[in-house]
Amino acid sequence: MLFLELTAQGLVQGSIYALVALGLTLVYGLLRILHVAHAALFTLGGYLGVMVTNATGSLTLGFIAAMGAAGMAGVAMYRACYEPILKQPPFVALIASIGLYIAFEELFRIIFGAAGLSYQAPPLQEQVALFGGLQFKQAELLVMLGTAVIIGVLGYLQNKTRVGVACQATVSDPQMAESFGIKLRQVRDINFFVGSALAGFAGVWVALLNNLVEPTMGSVPSYKGLAIIVLGGMGSVRGTLLAALVLGIVESFGTIYLGKLLDRNAIAFAFLIAVLMVRPQGLFARR
Repeated sequence: MLFLELTAQGLVQGSIYALVALGLTLVYGLLRILHVAHAALFTLGGYLGVMVTNATGSLTLGFIAAMGAAGMAGVAMYRACYEPILKQPPFVALIASIGLYIAFEELFRIIFGAAGLSYQAPPLQEQVALFGGLQFKQAELLVMLGTAVIIGVLGYLQNKTRVGVACQATVSDPQMAESFGIKLRQVRDINFFVGSALAGFAGVWVALLNNLVEPTMGSVPSYKGLAIIVLGGMGSVRGTLLAALVLGIVESFGTIYLGKLLDRNAIAFAFLIAVLMVRPQGLFARR
């Protein structure tokens, strides 16, 4: 029973990590940029989800507002911050991204305050009993289902559609892709919009599960997201999903058996270090 409960909680947490890391994976896969400012879009989504849901009583509108605003903000980040420095060494974009995230974090603190926001009447909190006596909140079940659907859709779009093929072409040879009529800026805008919208989507779910949004809520998930894309093989959507679920399960069991020695976040990064010592290319990297 304990094994099932820990595994289930690990899958819930891993689903959240996957949603956060997917946007990072899409950006890295396209531009080879470690997009730390992605965490700001995650936090933005959480704030808008809470505010719109509280104002209208509709969680659906909260999701739409969060994903739309995060997506547009992601495109604005790309055009204002990354596009002018694409030809510079990668560390330049990384430094710019870190600075952008810190600026957004302080902006959230100024606008919304340091105390955070909560749902007035948190939705999807009813318990659902499943096999083996396991119980989940409706929000926990839906986040796992939503993550599985999104992964499936992204996998299809990446491999079976013109947009997905165009994205892959711009990674391998941007100049050649452009000579064949692919509009690089349009492809990159779409990539940033989708990845950023996923960050907003994840922010709403975390706000639902914790009933709290605060300026620094994106810090730890973003760092773990960076760890996950390393574990997943740097740019692989499928690898990102598997690595996120593995990390969630490792954390879940680790808090029980190693909780007296390490906290949850320390367990995650200890696992990352151990994996990289044995398999530097990540758990699910292709040869």
